[in-house]
Parts: sequence; structure tokens; C-alpha cells
Amino acid sequence: MDSVGKECQDLKRKYDECFNKWFAEKFLKGVTEDPCTKLFNVYQECVKKAIKEKNLNLDAIEEQVLGTSKEKQPPSK
Repeated sequence: MDSVGKECQDLKRKYDECFNKWFAEKFLKGVTEDPCTKLFNVYQECVKKAIKEKNLNLDAIEEQVLGTSKEKQPPSK
């Protein structure tokens, strides 16, 4: 699947490769330290920038729901 922003596509590919390698070769063998976190953070910032440039609202994406009273509420219409 492509990234939301074309300028983020290479970062997405690099992160996906890193994550898939770590998951298959390390995580499934008990190593839980994720070496791809920094790459994910860079990719995430690129995606946020691309979303903002498309004039999409990030508030709902960044809202913390898990562990709050909103977690078990149906989505608003």
C-alpha cells in the first residue's frame, strides 16, 4: 500500500522493511526491543505533514482514546 504522501513513500518502504525483518527474525524469537522506532517516528512526521498539506484534520487521529471513557463509546456520526 502506498503512503498518504508521495514524498513519504521511500520512508514507508524503509520502515516496512525494517519492521518486517525485526518481527520475523527477532520479535517472534522473544526479542521485543524494536530497532525501527526512530525510522517510524521520521515516517510518522512525514505523514502528518502530508495530511496537513491536504487540509485534513489531525485532531481525531491524535486523540487519545484507549484507556479512557471514550474507548467503549460508539463513534459519533
